[in-house]
Amino acid sequence: MSASTPRNDGPARPDGTEYPVQKPEADWAAELTPQEYHVLREAGTEAPFVGEYTDSKTEGVYSCRACGAELFRSAGKFDSHCGWPSFFEPLAKDSVVYLEDVSLGRSRTEVRCAACGGHLGHVFEGEGYNTPTDLRYCINSISLRMLPAAPQT
Repeated sequence: MSASTPRNDGPARPDGTEYPVQKPEADWAAELTPQEYHVLREAGTEAPFVGEYTDSKTEGVYSCRACGAELFRSAGKFDSHCGWPSFFEPLAKDSVVYLEDVSLGRSRTEVRCAACGGHLGHVFEGEGYNTPTDLRYCINSISLRMLPAAPQT
């Protein structure tokens, strides 16, 4: 778990502005399952290869499970075989915020929802995946909710 967590960090983003969606921790705890709360508010990690979106090929938009903000599109999802859903870019540059995470004794970049501050996962660069950005957003399925695209008629 990160030394920094949404639960402990309060309403401010890394740049000092406030998250638009704010609730008392008791409300987050009441609205989320214990596992969702652990990942989204305590910067936990779900087990690899068990998330509902790890292998999903469904077209649509992935939103924050805590607040509903749109975060990623299925067009930016790729198979990294790492055990968690992987994306090469967020829906928009301002849909996520980044924090340094040194909880494992090395520096990583944590990704949080820009609307509510919920922990999503981490982003890695330079791993050699054949993607347009050379980035891998490694995101916990439990942090997301998928809204499938409307069927084409």
